[in-house]
Amino acid sequence: MDFSKEAVRRSAQVTSGSGDLTINYYEAGTPTEVGGGLPFVLLHGGGPGASAWSNFGSALPGFAQDFRTLLVDQPGFGGSDKPPVVGNFYRHSADHVVRLLDVLGIEKVHLLGNSLGGGTAMRLALTYPERVGRLVLMGPGGLSLNLFHADPTEGVQRLMDFSANPSREALRAFISTMVVNQSLVTDELVEERFADATAPGAQEAMRSMGMSFWNPETAEDGMLWREAHRLRKHTLLTWGREDRVNPLDGAMVALKLIPKASLHVFPNCGHWAQIEAAEEFRQVATAFLSRHVERSGA
Repeated sequence: MDFSKEAVRRSAQVTSGSGDLTINYYEAGTPTEVGGGLPFVLLHGGGPGASAWSNFGSALPGFAQDFRTLLVDQPGFGGSDKPPVVGNFYRHSADHVVRLLDVLGIEKVHLLGNSLGGGTAMRLALTYPERVGRLVLMGPGGLSLNLFHADPTEGVQRLMDFSANPSREALRAFISTMVVNQSLVTDELVEERFADATAPGAQEAMRSMGMSFWNPETAEDGMLWREAHRLRKHTLLTWGREDRVNPLDGAMVALKLIPKASLHVFPNCGHWAQIEAAEEFRQVATAFLSRHVERSGA
């Protein structure tokens, strides 16, 4: 889908413990006074066929009006390299995103993370607080702690079903849990996501990512709710009221523990607020970031 002809696709090599890794990203916009002029980095979710463009391509033109906006393919997704995950995925990805910022000469950014990307954004802010201005988290993984819903949730179960038996039917069932508005689950979307989800290396990367949350030696590092009290950044938690992946009750512990947290709930909206509530989401996120005062680190 061609959402923005002004978006530029780029890649950069970053150095990791296992060697060089290519990270793919998309960029549009130039800095304005909004948000203290900091770039805005968006990190996608982790479902089959997920990528920076599939999650945020449609949101890029709106955010690029006010920010230098970068959509980053996390390691193992989209056009980025797909090495085995070392440790827990959130830390693995956060370290690579910071190395990308180093290569690009970017000292500090605002971060938006959806689902898996929310966990990466949270880990990055905890580990590298000097690199982050404000956080916008959409139904974030690792930070969402279900108080009333069963685990795995419906959306996570559908993801596991696809991993066990990759098919278009299983993928459609998964995508259907992402949104309230089922007209968004088009044949075109299913085909695009299926092609990405079954591309060379994609299945292995998905399994490696998933095991980092099941392996007892690495899973605990992904339980970010246990560290939420340490986060000192202004944080906007955003949730679809009808989220079937990370349900709304999962926001309560994070809202209670993060000292500078606020919560915005989108009605008639699932896990993809940036798509189902696109304009409201852009307005809410931009207003939140516009309150950042760089000189005081607010």
